[in-house]
Amino acid sequence: MTVPVPAVGTAAPDFTLDGTGGPVTLSSFRGKQNVLLAFFPLAFTSTCTAELCAFTDDYSAFEGKDVTVIPISVDAVPSLKEFRAKYAMTADLASDFKREVSRLYGVLHEERYFSKRAYVLIDRQGVVRWAFVEVTPGTRRENSELLAEIAKL
Repeated sequence: MTVPVPAVGTAAPDFTLDGTGGPVTLSSFRGKQNVLLAFFPLAFTSTCTAELCAFTDDYSAFEGKDVTVIPISVDAVPSLKEFRAKYAMTADLASDFKREVSRLYGVLHEERYFSKRAYVLIDRQGVVRWAFVEVTPGTRRENSELLAEIAKL
């Protein structure tokens, strides 16, 4: 059974994942910051590299909107640490190695066993305010579009 992406206006499912900067728990941001979950298929692939480097380039723009970007992939933490270091990425990356969070958010590509590229914007109260799933792994939203959605919070 495939779980749908959390609907706008519903509480974002909580999770804790290991990450490049230690454990990341979604509920730890409640009452403090908005969160953009950015699921991406695989480290070291061209579109993912471009997307995550763009997050680094515009890090201050997201930070200025009081948004923490949490990129999530099914890669293991050591791979994500190498990926982050190689491209001097600012955001800490989270590992959904067991695919539990990707399934919980309805974004796991079951046949390929990696996450679809997807975005889930969550407000300070832990409520989903916007979600978008790319049709193909080779496409991505531009930061300007993500920031426009954030501006609506």
